[in-house]
Amino acid sequence: MAPILRLDDVSLAFGSRPLLEHASLQVEPGERVCVVGRNGEGKSSLLKLASRRLQPDAGSVWLRPGTRLAVLEQDIVTVEAARVREVVEGGLAGAGGIEHWEIPSRVATVLSQLGLDGEARYEDLSGGWRRRALLARALVLEPELLLLDEPTNHLDIPAIEWLEELLQGFRGALLFVSHDRRFVDRVATRIIDLDRGRLSSWPGNYSAYAARKAAQLADEARAHALSDKRLAQEEAWIRKGVEARRTRNEGRVRALVAMREERRARRERVGQASMTVQEAAPSSQLVFEAEDAGVSFDGRVVFEGLTTRILRGERVGIVGPNGAGKSTLLKLLLGEIEPTSGRVRRGGRQEVAYYDQQRAQLDLDAPVAHNINERGDFVVVNGENRHVSGYLRDFLFRPDQLMTPARALSGGERNRLLLARLFAQPANLLVLDEPTNDLDIDTLELLQELVAEFSGTLLLVSHDRAFLDNVVTSLLVLEGDGRVQDFVGGYGDWERWREERDAARGPGGRARSKAAGRARRDEAIAPAPGGGESAAQAQAGATGGPPAKARRRLSYKDQRELEALPGRLEELEARKAALLAETQQPDFYSRPHAEVAAHMKQLADLDAAIEAAFARWAELEGA
Repeated sequence: MAPILRLDDVSLAFGSRPLLEHASLQVEPGERVCVVGRNGEGKSSLLKLASRRLQPDAGSVWLRPGTRLAVLEQDIVTVEAARVREVVEGGLAGAGGIEHWEIPSRVATVLSQLGLDGEARYEDLSGGWRRRALLARALVLEPELLLLDEPTNHLDIPAIEWLEELLQGFRGALLFVSHDRRFVDRVATRIIDLDRGRLSSWPGNYSAYAARKAAQLADEARAHALSDKRLAQEEAWIRKGVEARRTRNEGRVRALVAMREERRARRERVGQASMTVQEAAPSSQLVFEAEDAGVSFDGRVVFEGLTTRILRGERVGIVGPNGAGKSTLLKLLLGEIEPTSGRVRRGGRQEVAYYDQQRAQLDLDAPVAHNINERGDFVVVNGENRHVSGYLRDFLFRPDQLMTPARALSGGERNRLLLARLFAQPANLLVLDEPTNDLDIDTLELLQELVAEFSGTLLLVSHDRAFLDNVVTSLLVLEGDGRVQDFVGGYGDWERWREERDAARGPGGRARSKAAGRARRDEAIAPAPGGGESAAQAQAGATGGPPAKARRRLSYKDQRELEALPGRLEELEARKAALLAETQQPDFYSRPHAEVAAHMKQLADLDAAIEAAFARWAELEGA
């Protein structure tokens, strides 16, 4: 099969810094290829080369003649005041072979597929919905080659899952850049690794690539160590001088010259960030306690009925659709806003490090170094004075960047700068609101390790499901219906529990749940005033289930099961209470991670069993 895109021996540099060196790539029709690599390696530039928005310094880029090509940029572009319909129609501008009468039909189809209101104003949309509108603009062309740069940025988890399904069914070729490991695993059929200017191809998903890449880097490190040792030995020999001239071993001298040249030409892998959190003295045992708390704005209920207790050392994830109130919940717990119903109690001795997804704490007009310490050249880290340049080097900032305005940094670099600013201060409460956007996978995994080892309390808002699963031990879930679910376990545990809950609701339960979820995602209907269910949810509940049946007489077996259920529930509740009591011990979260995870898994399983038992009880009593 002929390729749809081919890069042959391509080189590209910005100034004296090479991004691509004699790189080659071929993409076949129907492939879904993900490009991975460190921030600043040139992934976005590679996509620009593929779309011919950038020309290589050497080599060639070939695109099959007549190919329909569409692009989704990493950044959300600014569009002059326009309706969403007009934004989507812009994807057909200049497209040949499309009759004028076809345009309205194509636009209406893609608007429907992506759940967009064509009459809404683009400027009024949230970041996630703008992202969806721009994706619609790309898809309306029905492209044969689709280029996506960080497509999951600004999307919530339901929207990411929706995008996964969409791309798995995409008929054209896909070349994309993403840091979302689970998204890449589910979408990509091949990984392209961009490392020190070279491209290498790895068939399969990200998990398989990561294991093989780690082994390759280990082999490379061993080979370099042996080469450096041999070079040092030969340098020692040549320094003897007289012996080298006496033996006239010119071949050995030439070999040494070649070894020196090879060492000079070696392009070292960009160092890994070295981040640490300065831990303050412990907070009080109780960090937050909410009792039937709720927040309303202008008569609209954001959420209500929040009852939870967060103890020192717990790691809590906050998840839910965009607009469900995740950031509002953070502000309520931190005391930035007060509840409009119920109460919130906050513990003492809290030292907070707060990562704001809007990066409002950064002064974009100030130099990079001044964002760490504007009054001097030193910062105190773990009780020791460190020069700002050395501290920022740990976060992969070069010396020539220190006096550069923060505005000139890429998205990933701004994220690293904000992390450097936060971690320069001692903390016992770490609050991270979408910290993974724009971070490369290596830095993301390092942040994941750091957060997992933090002995203080963590509040994390994230759409990165792998990050959540590897870090948190419990969740506060906002499902968009005005209620907050307090759940013990990680995001994967929550997904399994939710599926079991929906299945336990009886025939059609799962379908109703999916229909309601799809309605919330695709129609973006906000919760009704007063916390009632939305119109989409009400309709899903009203039409998604089977017709009512006449009450039937229970069989002997069912009657016995019904009589046994109260005792069964008491037993399950008692076991759950015992496990919960153990989690409230002061040293619980200091135990080995595997032990804590196993304990949380037992609690999640018990929650699912209790929910299923109640559902079965209701089913039998209503029979």
